[in-house]
Amino acid sequence: MQKIFKNLVSVEEALDLLKPYIKNYKLGFEEVNLLNSLSRVMAEDVFSDIDVPSFDRAVMDGFAVRAIDTYGCDEENFADLEIVGSIKAGENPTFEVNRGEACEISTGSPLPTGANAVVMVEYTTRVGNKVRIRRAVVPGENVMSAGGDIRAGELVLREGQRITPREIGVLAAIGKSKIKVYKRLKVGIISTGQELESLGKPLNYGKIYDINSYTLASSLIELGCEPLFLGVVKDDEGEMKEKLKEALKLCDIVLTSGSTSAGKGDLIYKVLDSLGEPGVIVHGLSVKPGKPTVIAIVNEKIVIGLPGYPTSALMIFHLIVRPVILSLTNQEDLPLISIRAKVAKRIDCGKGRRELLPVHIINTSKGYSVYEVGLSSGAISALALADGYVDVPQGTHYLDEGEEVQVNLFGSRLKVADLVFIGSHDLGLDQLILLLYKKIPNLMVKVINIGSLGGLMAIKKKEADIAGIHLIDEETQSYNVPYIKKYSLTEDVLLVRGYIREQGLIVQRGNPKNINTLEDLLRKDVRILNRNKGSGTRILFDLKLKELAEKKGISFDELVSKLNGYDLEAKAHTPIALAVKDGKVDVGIGIKTAASLYNLDFIPIAEELYDFIILKERLDKGIVKDFLSLLKSGEFRKKIEETLPGIRIDKSIGEIIDLSS
Repeated sequence: MQKIFKNLVSVEEALDLLKPYIKNYKLGFEEVNLLNSLSRVMAEDVFSDIDVPSFDRAVMDGFAVRAIDTYGCDEENFADLEIVGSIKAGENPTFEVNRGEACEISTGSPLPTGANAVVMVEYTTRVGNKVRIRRAVVPGENVMSAGGDIRAGELVLREGQRITPREIGVLAAIGKSKIKVYKRLKVGIISTGQELESLGKPLNYGKIYDINSYTLASSLIELGCEPLFLGVVKDDEGEMKEKLKEALKLCDIVLTSGSTSAGKGDLIYKVLDSLGEPGVIVHGLSVKPGKPTVIAIVNEKIVIGLPGYPTSALMIFHLIVRPVILSLTNQEDLPLISIRAKVAKRIDCGKGRRELLPVHIINTSKGYSVYEVGLSSGAISALALADGYVDVPQGTHYLDEGEEVQVNLFGSRLKVADLVFIGSHDLGLDQLILLLYKKIPNLMVKVINIGSLGGLMAIKKKEADIAGIHLIDEETQSYNVPYIKKYSLTEDVLLVRGYIREQGLIVQRGNPKNINTLEDLLRKDVRILNRNKGSGTRILFDLKLKELAEKKGISFDELVSKLNGYDLEAKAHTPIALAVKDGKVDVGIGIKTAASLYNLDFIPIAEELYDFIILKERLDKGIVKDFLSLLKSGEFRKKIEETLPGIRIDKSIGEIIDLSS
């Protein structure tokens, strides 16, 4: 029987419940390895060889559906969908979800072909072989897309960067296994989940690398503890019980991660209750992320069950585990380093619960501004990218633009970025910034990827030095300039010509479906995966489809209704290429660079301009001059030609255009 969270307690209440069980330990001396890299400095640039996650996965227990089937659903107007299967974490679904169908799915499980959203179990009722949907969802809701956390080819850590637990977590997420003291408090670490794979082993479909063991152990070392990694346990009650018994014999306290939620495979609270009195004293915290936390006392030893998502696990470690360890070892707690800042763009948060929100911090002439990192608690890079977090009080549903907040820093001090880039991301930009790092020692560049329009707004508010943009105007069919004029930026900015990217159709090697033109996508045997609404690629694709509809003498809506998968979306190019490679779809809409990354074939349909916008008042800034110089350099051109097929550089690159004249 599934257990639903009913008695959530606050962090303060949980710590109060633990006070009677906290004891002091006398520690001796002993000798005590990825862990040896803690506090060291990176000696190389690290790029991800994989997408994280490597598949579209559910972030909630519930039912995978086509979002369009739920439109208009509420408590009075529901939809009954036929259940066509069930997927657990670690499994590889071999069936497809069609219109009018749904699939039962567990948190962390791969999304089946056809589905593009997950309805939470709380808003469903099973009726025979059907499920009743009582709440509408939009495409992508409760789903983390492949590469939604870290993209293959992305610069993850750079040379000269000091390693903290956050960086170690990122290295673990992409499968990197390589880089005399006081005896420490022995803390057992157990990761749970049949989807977990050990570092260094091949990552099969539906599996993820074990991240939490390494991030938690690193955090424990920072506190002077000896982490004892006891391995990965599958979602099996008997196996969990034996592993916990072993941990309780060897360790002073025990930490587990995963299996704490309300899904059918989440067993840790049940096992802990069976091992000794008083058993579970907390199951559920009134905080986001971290709601599924479990705290138990077993034979006077503390066991804390952390959520499986990396960001959730580390946040709860900070709020619960850290104070407990400091008390057990008589260590003085250091006050948090914090700053005041204003919200740059409205942030929806919390849903009424207390939330710990990772943010970017930007220094402007009017003070500090913050942007949300914008990744779910399943994303380890949410912490690696963030400068700090905002502790959002319970009952707060959003932080409004311009609202002042207090930001707790992750480090002992805030290092202000030398160059702030906000806008649309591109792999060519990664290479350009990498050249900047090599040219200028100790450079700090802040890159915030919120799309072309977001970059324009950041420039308008003078929060960014440079923005990347690739937006085609439907009326004039020209790139970028119409949008600068539309948002009244011609007097304040300069347009810098960038490079040309090939957009088109990504297909499997050998093109088995014989796709040659957009018209081939109308065939019933062709499944496609689209880009998200608002992206430059989607705008371009829709424009081409409108041209095709006009040619065929039908409406745009009628045309797209014939496309199998038009409403299925991905938020980046590499997840689309991955879906084609894995055979989940036949065609993906994206750039040639992503196709070449996975050795796929590509049918071009258009070229687009990826340009840069710079505030006029920042043109004399030294680092901006360096950026423009490298953009026009032969070194950058050579790097692009060697590493990124599908990007073309012409003689106009680096040309500065003043639109006010």
